[in-house]
Amino acid sequence: MAGTSLETFPIHLGRGGSMVPQPAFGRDMNWYMDYARRVADDGAEGRLVCVLPFTEDWKGWERHPAGGELVYCISGHMILHQEMPEGVVTTELKPGEYAINPPGVWHTADIPEPSSALFITAGAGTENRPR
Repeated sequence: MAGTSLETFPIHLGRGGSMVPQPAFGRDMNWYMDYARRVADDGAEGRLVCVLPFTEDWKGWERHPAGGELVYCISGHMILHQEMPEGVVTTELKPGEYAINPPGVWHTADIPEPSSALFITAGAGTENRPR
């Protein structure tokens, strides 16, 4: 039996320890809106687990008011920017390193080389804005 790719099929961690594979990842707003509807009953307790590849800087900022987000660098090099109360905090991530985006903190990333990262996100109520 072959395994399943988190890049293609994210997992939703829900209430009661449930783990629900999701449809193929579209990486567009429609996929996220459909995901939000599918898992709405889990509210702030739900978490999206996925692996995302990047070849360019993020085009926008985002924040997750329902909870923190783990960003674990798998390959390449990422520069995470977080708008903290004391100002913008920049964290460089190399393979094997992680950072946490606290609940409600706007964040974005620069991608100086092809990279991939594992995300565990409390996605309920996620907001986006242009960079």
